[in-house]
Amino acid sequence: MTIAIIPARGGSKRIPRKNIKDFLGKPIIAYSIEAALESKLFDEVMVSTDDEEIAEIARNCGANVPFTRSTENANDYATTVDVLVEVLDAYKNISKSFEIGCCIYPTAPFVSAETLQKAFDLLQSQKLDSVYPVQKFSFPPQRGVIFQDNKLRWQNPENAQVRSQDLTPLYHDAGQFYFFKTEKLLKNRTILTENTSGIVISEMNAHDIDNEEDWKVAEFKYRIKSKI
Repeated sequence: MTIAIIPARGGSKRIPRKNIKDFLGKPIIAYSIEAALESKLFDEVMVSTDDEEIAEIARNCGANVPFTRSTENANDYATTVDVLVEVLDAYKNISKSFEIGCCIYPTAPFVSAETLQKAFDLLQSQKLDSVYPVQKFSFPPQRGVIFQDNKLRWQNPENAQVRSQDLTPLYHDAGQFYFFKTEKLLKNRTILTENTSGIVISEMNAHDIDNEEDWKVAEFKYRIKSKI
């Protein structure tokens, strides 16, 4: 059995009520729920939250909210893995277990059923522990600069004259979702293992939202991508 877990606590600081803030006409969490349901990959699509308003919106969008997140895992210091383990343990207590899980972030409007299906297929076909989407850095981090005594200096001087195309491409987490084998997650208490892989997505198919400026850029990109 498979489960999609969408972690959405109520105490966002940088963007108040971030997880249910309107994103081009509907609560942003709706995009994650809709993608999960549309993918038809999951026996259960649930939202883990400590907030009743978020829970009500999640249910209206088609997700289940069978448990209230604990206070311990609703603070600023709880990790995503803490939340996932709590959810899996709660289901185990009612005699429900899942072989595969997928943590889908509530502020990932670019996530799609197609991308979820692609990641799931890779997880299964390669017998991986976990899979998540990544994006290539637009500029090589190996040629980054830092401020030192108010002057710019190379972080890695040995790369100063190396052509960009000769540097190893580096990628970063796209901040959308993680597929994982639940047995491995519970054992290792981490998503990233030696048996983790990823799918590469384009710059137009994701945008990390941490502040109000990010939000505006994400809406702009979404309008272009969706032609609205």
